[in-house]
Amino acid sequence: MRKYLHVINIGIQSNLAYRFNYLTRTLFSFIPLFAMLSLWRTVYASGDSAREHSGYTETQILFYYLLVAVVDVLTAVNEDDWQIAADIREGNISQFLLKPVDYLTYRLSLFVAGRLAYVAMASLPLVLFLWCFRSNVAAPASLAAALAFPLSLVMTALLQFFLSYAMAMLAFWLLEISTFIFILFAFEYLASGHMFPLDMLPPGLQRVLAFTPFPYQMYFPVSVYMGRAAGAELVQGLVMQFAWVVAAYGFARFMWYRGIKKYAAFGG
Repeated sequence: MRKYLHVINIGIQSNLAYRFNYLTRTLFSFIPLFAMLSLWRTVYASGDSAREHSGYTETQILFYYLLVAVVDVLTAVNEDDWQIAADIREGNISQFLLKPVDYLTYRLSLFVAGRLAYVAMASLPLVLFLWCFRSNVAAPASLAAALAFPLSLVMTALLQFFLSYAMAMLAFWLLEISTFIFILFAFEYLASGHMFPLDMLPPGLQRVLAFTPFPYQMYFPVSVYMGRAAGAELVQGLVMQFAWVVAAYGFARFMWYRGIKKYAAFGG
């Protein structure tokens, strides 16, 4: 593991070179978030029917989107899939085939480094933004929620990374995979609870989505913190999330082994 810890160290140093970009990205990400919060405030100001249809109080719905911003900062994949695809397309992975370095673990180490560097730069503006909306911020709903939330957060990050890694493996067969990456991103954005809480959907559609990995990329960890997933539902959700992490990891490994058989690099 020493070599991968070294990769994390080098990755943090490399990512900190783009600290101004991280800071700028964080600040601009507050614009759509502020627009969403303003929209829901307007909806709830129009009457009591908003809570009846959403199942959330105004404070709860605003806190939901604040939590989404926090989870996104901590777990989102940031261009890792593009970089992996570029490594395959440009032949850079050849060096990993000749060394005792596992490419998936190497990329996971860089992903961890990128998240640590991003959080270091985004934490201050994010804390200031949360302070401005402190009246809507709440502690974990229970002790169980406080303990389960970090665990769910780690599995969320791993699930997002493994799915992005598997998608990037398409570069072994296709010259351009941007369309597939955008399709996956669109599904994740709509079906993960990023745009709206999934329990606003019809019950039948909720049950269908529960058997996909998407709710466990955003909606589930937020629900754990807010106490909307508790008791048996919490345990079942953690088990399902873990199962999807294992499945995504297995799929990522499968795509690598299948792709490497087709890989060919020329020159020296």
